[in-house]
Amino acid sequence: MKKIIPILLLVFAFAFNIQAQRKERKVSVEQVLKKMTKELNLTKAQQSEIKPLLVAQIADRKAMNKKRIAMREAGERPTKEMRIQFQKDRIKKETAMHKKMAAILNKEQFKKFKTIAKAKKEKGKKRKLQ
Repeated sequence: MKKIIPILLLVFAFAFNIQAQRKERKVSVEQVLKKMTKELNLTKAQQSEIKPLLVAQIADRKAMNKKRIAMREAGERPTKEMRIQFQKDRIKKETAMHKKMAAILNKEQFKKFKTIAKAKKEKGKKRKLQ
């Protein structure tokens, strides 16, 4: 009996830890803007120009996620053409965002923005492979 209690506590602690890790990450525009301000040393004017871009980007991501979830719940899988179209749309949106950011940021800030974006992309690829 004395050995069972610590084992049960350990099992419950492990299960609770896994559940805590699965929580959905909710990122607000203010959090993203604050992080960008810190990393890129943005001015107030730049912050006010970037904020609407971030709002639109987050809203677009939420809409795409809802669309994917609805497809998954309906038991549908995207066709090869649909996946290719999703990729093309994502690349088009990414390119448009980079052009808008290039117009707002100075050359040094934009260079740093691109390196941060590339690092995030690599991190996402690594996470996807796991």
